[in-house]
Amino acid sequence: MTQNVPHRSVLLTEVVDAFEPVRLSVFVDGTLGAGGHAEALLQRHPEIDLYLGIDQDPQALALASKRLEPWKDKICFRQGNFSQFDQFLKELSVVQIQGLLVDLGVSSMQLDQAERGFSFSREGPLDMRMNPHASLTAADVVNTWSEQDLGRVFRDYGEEKKWRLAARAIVQARVEKPFVTTTDLAQLLKPLFAWNPKKGINPLTLIFQALRICVNGELAVLEQLMPKALECLEPGGRVAVISFHSLEDRIVKNQLRLAASDKWETSGLGSGLFRDKDPTVALITKKPICPSEEEIKDNPRSRSAKLRVAEKLAKKDS
Repeated sequence: MTQNVPHRSVLLTEVVDAFEPVRLSVFVDGTLGAGGHAEALLQRHPEIDLYLGIDQDPQALALASKRLEPWKDKICFRQGNFSQFDQFLKELSVVQIQGLLVDLGVSSMQLDQAERGFSFSREGPLDMRMNPHASLTAADVVNTWSEQDLGRVFRDYGEEKKWRLAARAIVQARVEKPFVTTTDLAQLLKPLFAWNPKKGINPLTLIFQALRICVNGELAVLEQLMPKALECLEPGGRVAVISFHSLEDRIVKNQLRLAASDKWETSGLGSGLFRDKDPTVALITKKPICPSEEEIKDNPRSRSAKLRVAEKLAKKDS
């Protein structure tokens, strides 16, 4: 492989195996990161003509560019969100693709950079922007949003049980002094939770996760992904999504299951009513693929990863 890089690609072997049966001509990597998945896929699939690598983070693109130098004639780098992949393909005059991969969530290199403000364990500015040129920061959210809106963020995106308490404490404290750093926020909230390490995830993890999802609009863009992906995939092509928490995985699971079903649920028209439809995908993974014990031991941050894969079906003759 290549030189050491500040990010380990999760489920690397499993991702490569997912695309093994497919002859890839055009491949979209919606979250390129440091290029680990890209390197492995390009090695395994010399038939790739175009590899579109997208990432919001210019630092990640710079790292990937160096790592993927041997394939520079095949790779097209774009800074942006994975939901924009169809626009980038249009710019390249590409209509159909054979593979698409998205690795959701924050990368290890972003977590480890204190100045990015993603982690409560490292003091840095309350930022959390995956795209450093985006306007909204975590500081904007905690210092200006209403108690009601903050509570909704912590409840819906963090699934934190004490969401009301956290929102109220923030609104009360910011009257005296605005929140500037990750430490400012962590020190306020830590005493409220009385976390026991033997009883699940640190609530601060959930609060910071909720703010990150909010700042980057992560769930909204994920909702947009699957319809676009299935439209662009040619029959036999595959889409693979790695998620890291239940909110992401739920969206991916539900969208893929609906695409694989022969029914449209139309419960709004009456109890139990369904309309027939043709499935557009076959589920390659009926249940998500999770990291092995060996991978989790080597990279603890991979422990919550889930990989789901689906294959585009050919349209039935009408």
